[in-house]
Amino acid sequence: MAAARKNSPYELFYWPGIPGRGEYVRLALEEAGAPYVDVARERDTGMEEMMALMEGEGTKHLSFAPPFLRDGRILVGQVAAILLYLGPRLGLTPKAEAGALWTHQIQLTITDLVAEAHDVHHPISVGLYYEDQKKEAARRADDFRGQRIPKFLDWFELVMEANGATKEKPHLVGKSLTYADLSLFHTVDGLKFAFPKTTGRLMKNRPLVSSLHASVKKRPKIAAYMKSDRRQPFSDGIFRHYPELDK
Repeated sequence: MAAARKNSPYELFYWPGIPGRGEYVRLALEEAGAPYVDVARERDTGMEEMMALMEGEGTKHLSFAPPFLRDGRILVGQVAAILLYLGPRLGLTPKAEAGALWTHQIQLTITDLVAEAHDVHHPISVGLYYEDQKKEAARRADDFRGQRIPKFLDWFELVMEANGATKEKPHLVGKSLTYADLSLFHTVDGLKFAFPKTTGRLMKNRPLVSSLHASVKKRPKIAAYMKSDRRQPFSDGIFRHYPELDK
């Protein structure tokens, strides 16, 4: 159950047109039914406002890049930090300090996986087009598919086993949904889009991770969000599908 909110909505700042890293924050807000504004998408001056904040206009807490979240006078950036802040306010993290810290640690590991997924198609420089580094991307993809995706998925499977999770109640932490569950759902969704052949094979042997992905997708608020125009399709963001990189 989400904590009571004041009248003003949360303000999420992220690039329009792609789900990107902002999606991890959106999923938590959507699941909690929390009011929020996706500023750059919903306001005519949203992009200008976002860029001004990144340049330090009106704040000492500059974000290196979106996403960042504003809640009244509080401005916080980086997905894991945003979710650490939102977790207790949205009822998406354990109340005990140890459980909250563990949820945060899992989220940081998801962040590592997301960064590696992005770097498959930009292994040399984010400033170069994929077409300028295709040879290097192919080598990076071979390792990512063969070594890194399995290693991460195995770790999440092991974490769920240690948590006593079952196919009926597949959670990473405790017995209730946390923002880490939502984030793993979206990451698996992204891997399914970017590497459908590889991820399809790997998920067959990770029953708990597979069950988590399926169960989150069926949650009423998440299912409604996925069907709405607020949900942006994968395109040229973090998770990109290049057939030649998936085998």
